Amino acid sequence: MAKNNLTTVTNFILMGFMDHPKLEIPLFLVFLSFYLVTLLGNVGMIMLIQVDVKLHTPIMYFFLSHLSLLDACYTSVITPQILATLATGKMVISYGHCAAHFFLFTICAGTECFLLAVMAYDHCVAICNPLLYTVAMNPRLCWSLVVGAYVCGVSGAILRTTCTFTLSFCEDNQINFFFCDLPPLLKLACSDTANIEIVIIFFGNFVILANASVILISYLLIIKTILKVKSSGGRAKTFSTCASHITAVALFFGTLTFMYLRSGSGKSLEEDKVVSVFYTVVIPMLNPLIYSLRNEDIKDAFRKVTRRLQVSLSM
Repeated sequence: MAKNNLTTVTNFILMGFMDHPKLEIPLFLVFLSFYLVTLLGNVGMIMLIQVDVKLHTPIMYFFLSHLSLLDACYTSVITPQILATLATGKMVISYGHCAAHFFLFTICAGTECFLLAVMAYDHCVAICNPLLYTVAMNPRLCWSLVVGAYVCGVSGAILRTTCTFTLSFCEDNQINFFFCDLPPLLKLACSDTANIEIVIIFFGNFVILANASVILISYLLIIKTILKVKSSGGRAKTFSTCASHITAVALFFGTLTFMYLRSGSGKSLEEDKVVSVFYTVVIPMLNPLIYSLRNEDIKDAFRKVTRRLQVSLSM
């Protein structure tokens, strides 16, 4: 249908994967499995950090528990919508539901950007100033950094949601996507999106570059400190504490940059679908694995909890 100003849209139709109807059942099972594993991994990580006293310090586990909380919320905003779309072939949602969905999803994504930068700063202080770590990263500062990350995430979500939903949506209400994301909404708008895109891209660039700069500076200082360590074993051990975070940062920022900061001429909604699945479904599932597989403290805590459960069940 042609875009015009005759009728204002009151609901949207999520088209999901209608181009591949034979894949809907297999994809439903795959996404359901991913969702259950993601919830189990992230909620399990939060509970493990809460019950094991050894994981109350260093402060990195405090930040990690908030990362797990964000990932659990992140995937709970997106994946049920994907499952519903796959189960019904396509799904009708109201304009308000779409805006709320977009707002919550944007809060999670924005806050995670800032939290990953905070975690890089925490690693930097721990490695560069180990003797002053507990003083520098005191509970008050840590809570301030986490609250600041959430405030920045909410502020960004308000800006992006306001900009996006002040656009006019007319006759054409079919979203060629499986949730209300920015690229398909911009393509659907019947008003001029040039100014809105400039604001959103500028803000997106600022958020990504500001957080990437904090992460880059933190790791440059970490590398400088590591190079001063005389033993190769000491250097490897120090660097291994950062490997999980570097992996998480590369995956998250890499997909966000590809999704939102490409030029309009190079964009394809089919590519966007694949990339959005990766950062909304796959990365939240991988993060608990990334942080647990390379962390001896978390593996030890998991083994202790497992042994306690085995003893309880055998009694």
